[in-house]
Amino acid sequence: MQKKYELELFGEEKKDGSIFYGALEKASGGILLIDEVTEIPLETQSKILRVVIDQKFKRINSNHDIKVDVRIICTNSKDVQQEIKIGNFREDLFHRLNVFNIKIDPLNNRIDDIPILIDYFIENICEANNFKKFRIIDNNYLLNYDWPGNVRELRNLIERIAILSPGDDNERLMNIIKESLSKSIEDEFSVTETLTVPLKEARESFEKQYLISQLKKFSGNISKTAKFIGMERSALHRKLKLLGVKDLN
Repeated sequence: MQKKYELELFGEEKKDGSIFYGALEKASGGILLIDEVTEIPLETQSKILRVVIDQKFKRINSNHDIKVDVRIICTNSKDVQQEIKIGNFREDLFHRLNVFNIKIDPLNNRIDDIPILIDYFIENICEANNFKKFRIIDNNYLLNYDWPGNVRELRNLIERIAILSPGDDNERLMNIIKESLSKSIEDEFSVTETLTVPLKEARESFEKQYLISQLKKFSGNISKTAKFIGMERSALHRKLKLLGVKDLN
């Protein structure tokens, strides 16, 4: 975990002379957002403290300092004071970063923001990944959902819908939403991890897990599953065979 964080932040000078530029260098002259800052390993926190104080760091496998001019914004969903107390976060780094503090209410206390965020994520995700754009006609289910994962959970949901590509099929879209927000689906696959693979592979992974979950819910009954997800029975058979899903009976 530490190596991964430091590679992403500081970059690396490779043996062949090539350079992998980390987020700090890429953000020089601008702003770097560090999400869930208390998840960063303690050893890496000390190096970030040096960047905050001296505005310089060393790439991995390098002995040369790299000067940067970067402002750092951090987000966190945990109680930072508690993390400091139990030894998970450096107090000196906290005081250096905590120049200006903004507390944002959880998403379930800001339901007026949900339609705005949905539109933003659809536009942003579809454009960035060349996905077909879609529209969520009925927001009531989303407005009444508790959103324990806050804005990140909403974004993950929109990413999932975009990959599964329901198009104009509103019934299938709503089925994806309801199933995706259930705990069983959330536990089975991660949107963030899947988006690191090519689109075709990501879509197949989502479809396979989604269909397996639906089949389990209907005890392997193909007809009932096909009706619920809005597919013809024969089409579902072909899809299951293509994805390598065997009979669950």
